[in-house]
Amino acid sequence: MSAKPPQLAHLDYSVLQQCMHCGMCLPTCPTYDTTKLERNSPRGRISLMRALADGDLELTEEFGKEMYYCLGCLACMTACPAGVNYAEMFEAARSDIETAGVLDKPKRNFVRWITVKFIFTHPRLLRLLGRGLYVYQATGLQGLVRRLRLTALLPRSLRELEPLTPTVRRHFSDALIQEVETPPQRQHRVGLLTGCVQDLIYSEVNRDTADVLLAHHCTVFTPRLQSCCGSLHAHNGELELAREMARRNIVAMEKSAGSLDQLDAIITNAGGCGSHLKGYAHLLHDDPAFAARAKAWSEKLKDIHEWLAQIGLQRPACPAQPERVTYHESCHLCHGQKVVRPPRDVLRAVPGLELVELPESNWCCGSAGIYNITQPEMAGKLLDRKLANLQRTGAAVVASGNPGCSVQLEAGLRQAGRNIRVVHPVSLLAEAFRRAETGAKKPTPTS
Repeated sequence: MSAKPPQLAHLDYSVLQQCMHCGMCLPTCPTYDTTKLERNSPRGRISLMRALADGDLELTEEFGKEMYYCLGCLACMTACPAGVNYAEMFEAARSDIETAGVLDKPKRNFVRWITVKFIFTHPRLLRLLGRGLYVYQATGLQGLVRRLRLTALLPRSLRELEPLTPTVRRHFSDALIQEVETPPQRQHRVGLLTGCVQDLIYSEVNRDTADVLLAHHCTVFTPRLQSCCGSLHAHNGELELAREMARRNIVAMEKSAGSLDQLDAIITNAGGCGSHLKGYAHLLHDDPAFAARAKAWSEKLKDIHEWLAQIGLQRPACPAQPERVTYHESCHLCHGQKVVRPPRDVLRAVPGLELVELPESNWCCGSAGIYNITQPEMAGKLLDRKLANLQRTGAAVVASGNPGCSVQLEAGLRQAGRNIRVVHPVSLLAEAFRRAETGAKKPTPTS
C-alpha cells in the first residue's frame, strides 16, 4: 500500500464513488476522442484518482503527466448522468501532484514560480509587464521583429508561443471605468470584476460591460487594482494561493461597495474566471474569517449574460447593422456555469445580427487556461477543428465570452489569414446601445 495523497484522500469519499463508469462522458472528452485511450478519458482518470485515494497506486510522474494532459474543459460534467464533480477531483489531484513534486524539473519550477507564484499574485507587476508589451507593440517593434524573422532565434518553445501573443490595450480598466458609476435610474447595485489578463488585453470589454449594466439601471462598483481570480492557481495545483487570491478579491469588493450585503450581484464577464469565482464558498469553507463572506460572494456571483437574463434583457432601439454572427461557447461558461441560452439571447437582442449556430459550439478550442502553452500539439488540433467549423458558418463575426478563447481564436484566424472578427457578446450589445444613443441625439429633420 502506498501513502495516500493529502488532497484526494481528504475529499468526501462519496465524490470519488459517484462515477458509475457508464461511458457517457467518452464522446464529449477531446483527449479521449483524439487518442481513444481509456486513461485519457474522464472515467479513466477518475479510476486513477480513486486508486490513489485508496492508497492502491503510487503518485508517479506518469500520473502527473496524465492529469495535466486533461484540458479541464468539464464537458464530462455536462454529460454525466450521475452528477460527478470532476472539477473538485481534478483540482485536488493536481494539488497532490505539486505537493509530491513528481513533475519537478528546474525549468518547469522556474516558469511556474515566475508566472503562477509571482507575476499573477502581484497585480502591479502584471500591469507593468503589460505596459512594456504595449510599448513593444505600439512602436512597431513587434512587427519589425516578425518581418525580419528574428523570432527564429528564440528557443523552439518560445518560438511556437510567439504567434499567440495578444495585443495589449493602451488603457487598462481602471483608466476606463470609474470606481462608482451611477445611471439616471437606479434599480440595482452591482460589483464588476475586471480580471487580470482581460484587464490588459480586453479592457474595452470591461468598459462595454459597465455601459450595458448602466443601460440596465445598475449602479456599478469597480474595485481598483483587482487581483487575479485564482483560477490559474487552482487549476495548476496551487490551492493555497487560490485561496489567497479569493480573500483579496472579497476584501477589495467589500471596500469598494461598503459590504457584500450592499450588492445585488457581483458580475464577471469571463467564462473561465466565473466558473472559479462561483466556487469561492467551497474554496474557503474551512476559513473561519472568510467562510460566511465567501458564501455570500458565491451566491451573488453572476455571469453578465446570466444577470441580464435575470433582470430582464433590454433590446436597443437602434439602426440595424446587418451582420452574420456565430457563437463559440467557453467551456467553463457552458459546462462549468451551465450558462448556455443567455449569451445567445444577448446576440439576438442586437438589431440586424443574424445568429448562425456553430457546429460543435461547446467543443473546446484548445485554450483551456494555459493548455495551449503546456500542450501545444493537442491544443493545435482542437483549434484546427474549431476553425474548420467556423468556416462552415460563413459568419463575419464569432462571439466568445472568455478572454482565453478569444486569444486562441484570434491567433488561429490570424495565422490562417481569415478575416473574421472575434468579439464578446456584450460588446456587440454595448455598440448597439451607443448607436441608439447617438441616433437619439441627432436633430429631427423638419419638413
